[in-house]
Amino acid sequence: MIIGIDIGGSTTKIVGIKAKTIVDPLTVEASDPVASASGALGKFLTVNRIHLKDIEKVITTGVGASFLQEDLLGLPLLKIEEFRALGYGGLLLSGLKKAIVTSVGTGTAFVKAHGRCIHHLGGTGVGGGTILGLSKAMANLSSFENIVEMASTGSLSTVDLSIGDISQAEIGNLPSTITASNFGKMTDQASRSDITRGILNMVFQVVGMMAIFAARTQKDKDIVMAGKMVHVAQAHKTFTELGKLYKVNFHIPKMAEYSTAIGAAISQSLEEFIGQDPE
Repeated sequence: MIIGIDIGGSTTKIVGIKAKTIVDPLTVEASDPVASASGALGKFLTVNRIHLKDIEKVITTGVGASFLQEDLLGLPLLKIEEFRALGYGGLLLSGLKKAIVTSVGTGTAFVKAHGRCIHHLGGTGVGGGTILGLSKAMANLSSFENIVEMASTGSLSTVDLSIGDISQAEIGNLPSTITASNFGKMTDQASRSDITRGILNMVFQVVGMMAIFAARTQKDKDIVMAGKMVHVAQAHKTFTELGKLYKVNFHIPKMAEYSTAIGAAISQSLEEFIGQDPE
């Protein structure tokens, strides 16, 4: 078995790959990268009843990987650049050979993944951190789960300005329901539910549109979404609407939050998983 570990700023994700099969991944929260990696590996072995002798190697990635030495719990340790791992993982989980892989974390990163050719296109500071910060300032909520729950009963009609609010006819190919201005119609009647719904809508629209722009520059029509937040219902709704409007395909894999850890684990045997570079 090969272990992939993605060490982030506050959470560490770990997954195992054995005989082309993904062993149930898990997440560990810890602020110290070394303790986080060791704890994640120990918990993974315990939960899945795996012995150290069954592990061939451990491949790490993420911002905390640089703090690790040459081994972890006595196992040989390799490192891979985070964007490459993200690209590989996105392709494996989606079953595609080429795509724009978008990682929605605290901020958002866009990666061109064409087979083994991986290139970081850029990113934006708009992401999960934006949702948490604005929700704390505007709705006094600091838990992401509470924000999502609050937003589920909200309405955008008291927050966002739509095309229908400013025009009696469609503008170009834009339907009347599409957003003309995020928070451009903020009223005194807007509730905390409305505000949090507006925050989620704004962030996912920005992320979705930037992903579409990235796809257009690379002549791609497939966009793979990675990260825990892409499973939020509002994200699904927004990406589906944008995909239909701009004729691109948004893919949200079942294990999207483990894309980078999975990419790290398969990085040593790419041909076996994602084939040759597409022409």
